[in-house]
Amino acid sequence: MADKRDYYDVLGVSRDASDDEIKKAYRKLSKKYHPDINKEADADKKFKEVTEAYEVLSDSQKRAAYDQYGHAANDPNFNSGFGGFSGGTGGFSGFDDIFDTFFGGSTGSRTSRNPNAPRQGSDLQYTVTLTFEEAIFGKEETINYQRREECHTCHGSGAKPGTSPETCHKCHGSGVTQVERNTPFGRVMTQATCDVCNGTGTEIKEKCPSCHGSGTETHQHSVKVTVPAGVESDQQMRLSGQGEAGTNGGPYGDLYVVFQVKESDKFERDGTEIYYDLPISFSQAALGDEVKVPTVHGNVKLKIPAGTQTNTTFRLKGKGAPSVRGGYTGDQHVTVNVVTPKKLSDKEKELFAELARLSGSDVKGSDSGFFDRIKDVFDK
Repeated sequence: MADKRDYYDVLGVSRDASDDEIKKAYRKLSKKYHPDINKEADADKKFKEVTEAYEVLSDSQKRAAYDQYGHAANDPNFNSGFGGFSGGTGGFSGFDDIFDTFFGGSTGSRTSRNPNAPRQGSDLQYTVTLTFEEAIFGKEETINYQRREECHTCHGSGAKPGTSPETCHKCHGSGVTQVERNTPFGRVMTQATCDVCNGTGTEIKEKCPSCHGSGTETHQHSVKVTVPAGVESDQQMRLSGQGEAGTNGGPYGDLYVVFQVKESDKFERDGTEIYYDLPISFSQAALGDEVKVPTVHGNVKLKIPAGTQTNTTFRLKGKGAPSVRGGYTGDQHVTVNVVTPKKLSDKEKELFAELARLSGSDVKGSDSGFFDRIKDVFDK
């Protein structure tokens, strides 16, 4: 794990960063490196690195473990007790792991799993990319992906039609064999996965011609997804039974649909709140005006009061994004910015100079800072 970067460095936050700071950093970086947006060669790698860091630091328990043990805390083979102490009953929960390390197998103290018991199939993940507006209003979409499905010929047995799997002659159906090993402590009897049946407990003498004994086939699968209104990037939906086929008659796994939302060229969004920057002229700011403002719900009229200063923010009630849980819709916040004109006619320059004089300012327009000083007059 030495080649992994520190998760705090990946997100560019301090070790005492708040949950909100971590979330904001992740949103910014995930948008920057998302493969659908960033076409650089290493964008996908960076996106995965940022996502992995956020998954750990956004979870209080995982973050606490990471702060104490670093990347090793998320290693499935890592035991934070080091000596194998369970800490609850006073037992040595890691004792079998120590024997596995030295002897290469189980000491036999664990309960053996039935290799022929039904097991659920693997879960799958599918990413759905949405436009800004699609995420606001939701939609229905049919997605297509490949998954392992029960073989249509042998119906999951792996055996040629008319035949059946037989009990493994070596392990007698247990899936494991006894192995005698020489260790620093002497000769020890351990268990190992059966090398004939690979732990399944059964042998297939005549394999199915379609799946060649695996019991599953890869097929294109389609499912209709209802995208909820108000969904945000990295939120996900679980579709039960849409993952891969199970083993020994077990159920299919689940499909996790992860949503990614493209940026808008007009709006910014934070939860149910939407933000929009509205440029206005000096005249509109000074005299007031009624303007049309775009929202995701269509254009609405907004009154600009006379004497409005730049960076003033107005609220449009109910013009934001709906809550993904339903019940309410956020607002749109409109921030006005007074735009300084770059080119003026002689008459316009004359009028601005007269306005400045009437305002009590001595403005000389012979240098590049003329319009900045004019703007300062309006911002007073």
